[in-house]
Amino acid sequence: MTVAESAPRTVDAVVFDYGGVLTNPMRENVTAWVAADGIDPASFTEALRSWLSRRAPAGSPIHRLETGELAPADFNRELAARLRSVDGGPVVADDLLGRLFAGTVQDEETWRIVDDLRTLGVTVGLLSNSWGNAYPRTRIDALFDTVVISEEVGLRKPEPDIFELTLRRLGTGPDGSVFAQSPGRVAFVDDAAPNLDGARAVGMRGVLHRDAATTRAELAELIPGLAPGAVGREKSIKEDPQ
Repeated sequence: MTVAESAPRTVDAVVFDYGGVLTNPMRENVTAWVAADGIDPASFTEALRSWLSRRAPAGSPIHRLETGELAPADFNRELAARLRSVDGGPVVADDLLGRLFAGTVQDEETWRIVDDLRTLGVTVGLLSNSWGNAYPRTRIDALFDTVVISEEVGLRKPEPDIFELTLRRLGTGPDGSVFAQSPGRVAFVDDAAPNLDGARAVGMRGVLHRDAATTRAELAELIPGLAPGAVGREKSIKEDPQ
């Protein structure tokens, strides 16, 4: 056992975002979508800024989409009305979100981190703001100890209520401590800084996701035994002895 592996854990639970963390970056989907649909990228950026930035008014279309108050079909129409096509024609609203997320692929290296944490006895959770997109629920439900999807609970990141709900659903740690009373024992991984600010506001630790390797390395500092790639390499050797 190495010195790092014998050191005490700083956290006993890790909560992951979904889109952009367990999947490829959102920017890749947006780049492919605007090119395929012939959309002026600046018009989408403008819509995001007015509906999702820190200065966006409460109850914007994106906020209502994420909390389930606005149906995806209605959001599609509102967003299409805000977008501009490069050729001056209308943007097709039907299945707009479906086309936006069409390029989504799972980031297997980040999924492996979740699996390795479970192997180490760490509680794992999922907390995601939904844009009406489909989740691989069979895989998610089998791996995570608790799953919180914004539209299902009527709350959204970075509001503190959704983090507090997640902490309550995580239950207790290996030493019997209640996570809701010990939020500092929980790390939250997200690719959006405002969401990490929300987690830190209720006492959770924040890990900004850039890629699987850096997230694994940061979590390894909090959870001895999760040395970068170590658990994953052992599993690979067992699966393919050659």
